[in-house]
Amino acid sequence: MIRALRRWARGHARRKRYTPVGIAFHWIMAALVIYQLLAGWELERLDVGADRLAAYGRHAGMGLLILLLALLRGVWRLMVPGPINDADTPGWQAETAHLTHILFYLLFALLPLSGLVMWSAVAPAAPLHIAGVVPVPPLPFESLSMTWQIRLLEGAERAHGLGIIGLALLVPLHIGAALKHHFWDRHDVLEGMLPEVPDSHSHPQGPQHLPPPPPTGPTTIGG
Repeated sequence: MIRALRRWARGHARRKRYTPVGIAFHWIMAALVIYQLLAGWELERLDVGADRLAAYGRHAGMGLLILLLALLRGVWRLMVPGPINDADTPGWQAETAHLTHILFYLLFALLPLSGLVMWSAVAPAAPLHIAGVVPVPPLPFESLSMTWQIRLLEGAERAHGLGIIGLALLVPLHIGAALKHHFWDRHDVLEGMLPEVPDSHSHPQGPQHLPPPPPTGPTTIGG
């Protein structure tokens, strides 16, 4: 099965494109991250009470969904590597891009897990639900002393706050780098991640992302 997936992916990689599955992972997770940043900002402005607790539960559930998608995307990338594009040319830009992706994955783990710790340290903690569907039980902190629960809560809050700052910095950096590659460097990174945007004819190597022409067989005269 993996060999079949890789053969299928090579057809996209030859045109320096990501697979539809890879593209879906990228844009769904990007939308969820932006939503989480905005929802978290709005959450902090709610008064303490049932509404805020419910909003926090939804926020934490969406964070766990991002963690699940990050794990699935990591498995997908191990099975089906992405294409080698212009931005993969050895140099500081490629190294920065790889470091940025590593930091994104670390934050995709840090933020949901620290949120789960915060939720579990508030007694009595109810189960969270991934995307409002799959229940995730709280961590077993009820047997700990109140002092340790407060320490865990404060530590998780600090980690969560640092993670939010990191994510808020990485997102515009990632967007800015993608726009620079596309408009300034004329690289093919963004084009390979946007299904409906073909490669520009001003690209140094010519259009690469247009679908291959259909095969034409020999024609016969007279029928």
